[in-house]
Amino acid sequence: MKRYAFEDFPVGQVREFGSRQVSKEELLAFAAAFDPQPFHLDEETSSLIGGLSASGWHTCAMVMRMMCDGYLLDSTSQGSPGIDKLRWLRPVRAGDTLRVRMTVLEARSSQSRPQIGLLRSAWEVFNQHDLPVMSMEGWGMFGRREG
Repeated sequence: MKRYAFEDFPVGQVREFGSRQVSKEELLAFAAAFDPQPFHLDEETSSLIGGLSASGWHTCAMVMRMMCDGYLLDSTSQGSPGIDKLRWLRPVRAGDTLRVRMTVLEARSSQSRPQIGLLRSAWEVFNQHDLPVMSMEGWGMFGRREG
């Protein structure tokens, strides 16, 4: 039995989770495999943005992992129809420690599948200095306890 279902995410609820330190090796490996732009791979090329930075897609992937560990793997999650907004607000660097704040913005039942509830949430990602590094907004689908 999963701990979290649609009913456990009321509008206005705020959850904070995660603590993930970004290693240089992980940053470089992700960039080499998935976003091999020079400023993600080379210290000299990245000097225009103040040093080597993680790919924004790597930041998204780390946040997804923190979401899974924080609540998704112990929930009735049925996936997501997508992200509506995504912003990379400042570079994520090797050595940064990330955390996430999720706020439930909207909750409604699916019209076509009443056993599913839809949640629109905002996620804010902060570094160890409490500076925002990424924000996103999107929908999640969760099984309901009722219906």
